[in-house]
Amino acid sequence: MRLVGDNVEQGVVPIQAALDMAREQSLDLVEIVPNATPPVCRVVDYSKFKYEQKKKQKELKAKTQKVVIKEIRFGPNTNDHDFDFKLKHAKEFLAEGAKIKAYVHFVGRAIVYKERGEQLLQRFAAALDADSKVEQMPKLEGKRMFLFLAPKAIKK
Repeated sequence: MRLVGDNVEQGVVPIQAALDMAREQSLDLVEIVPNATPPVCRVVDYSKFKYEQKKKQKELKAKTQKVVIKEIRFGPNTNDHDFDFKLKHAKEFLAEGAKIKAYVHFVGRAIVYKERGEQLLQRFAAALDADSKVEQMPKLEGKRMFLFLAPKAIKK
């Protein structure tokens, strides 16, 4: 196995010799990269090693962004004023960095107007083309037709 760590000679050594070196320093022999040939081990204090791993995981978790999805609901017969009002809200949501799930909800016999719902969502996507990119084109699932939009990446 390949041995790395502080206060040990780096290089390929037999397993028993590595264990003896770890015992002499009253530390632990920890396998770092098991898939390598030969496997890589390090002589460290195991509790300290685990603590540092948890700390790194915590830092990575803190750096990730939470994805916020805002929903905007339309009816198949949504008029222009309501459309503009919802469009204004969608632009605000995109400016905040949230994703948008716009959908047309068909109630009762309104499912007959599927093409109206699709045209409405296409118009919505076209109006937000400057601020967003379409993740999923309008798709009918049950009594709802969905459109997913994500904010465009901010150029630095």
